[in-house]
Amino acid sequence: MTKQEIIEKVNTLLVEEFEIAEQLLTPEASLKQDLEIDSLDFVDIVVLIDREFGFKPQATELKTVKTLGEFYDYIEAHI
Repeated sequence: MTKQEIIEKVNTLLVEEFEIAEQLLTPEASLKQDLEIDSLDFVDIVVLIDREFGFKPQATELKTVKTLGEFYDYIEAHI
């Protein structure tokens, strides 16, 4: 899977599952401040990553991911 495919799939999930406006989905966007993803949302994100990308992220690793760009990189490094 290419980086662009990861970006497209993640963005689609964020728009469809969390109703985040597509124009907010930039690599520099802060997951917590800009996209308003809270701790309960991260639980859902773990399930979605497992379903869509075939691996279960560790909560301790996800805590270090601050921006959407870092989130794309995290997924790319684990698939």
